[in-house]
Amino acid sequence: MKPCIIVIPARWASERFPGKPLARIAGRSLLSRTVAAGRAAMDGGHVLVATDDARIAAEAEAAGADRMMTSPDCANGTERVAEAVAGLGEAPGIVVNLQGDAPLTPPWFIAALVKAMNADPTIDVATPVLTATASQLARFRADRAAGRVGATTAVTDSKGRALYFSKEVLPFGADETTPVLYHVGVYAYRPTALSRFAALPPGRAERAEGLEQLRFLENGIGVCCIEVEARGRDFWEVNSPGDIPLVEAILAAEDRP
Repeated sequence: MKPCIIVIPARWASERFPGKPLARIAGRSLLSRTVAAGRAAMDGGHVLVATDDARIAAEAEAAGADRMMTSPDCANGTERVAEAVAGLGEAPGIVVNLQGDAPLTPPWFIAALVKAMNADPTIDVATPVLTATASQLARFRADRAAGRVGATTAVTDSKGRALYFSKEVLPFGADETTPVLYHVGVYAYRPTALSRFAALPPGRAERAEGLEQLRFLENGIGVCCIEVEARGRDFWEVNSPGDIPLVEAILAAEDRP
């Protein structure tokens, strides 16, 4: 059994940002930057791009990742990851879904998920959360005020188990004294939980929010939120074309190639 694999789901036909995986960020494609983030987390180990588009598959090959063609009917990244894992000859112990719009993901975010799941076999799904900074909260609120779909927040119980995820800033009324958890779009799954997800229909909250992770919660599958630290790095995802200059500015400010 392989201990862990990173799968990057990437499709062309995004409603908000068609062709997003090939968008250029500081001279490199978004996909190549995400592949590099995955390889750094895996110390050069197995990174697989799951896609339904030949252009994306070619870019994945150029970036040094394995490729697997998947159905264009996959409704979201988790369904695409599940299909790719089902097509492997041997199931991994842990599957990491590194979404293709997260090139700033530090390797220790992924390592924290794998460590937590190795330490506790009862965790079926894990995902990282950050305490949002003042500048991140300002970006959240600017996106919502402009009617843009932006970053995601999480609400957890006292043991770090997810209660809800939203594109709104939750909890309502949060200010500088109330921590807001910024949900980082990375997931680690047991293959059995991933298979269950793929067999379930989308739920009401998932459809309303456009957040696939809510399918787990709506069907009683726990999601463990692992708090991680930025260690001085800024973090943001590419949700729309307007996020590219911001990510490029972060790369420049942190002197990252």
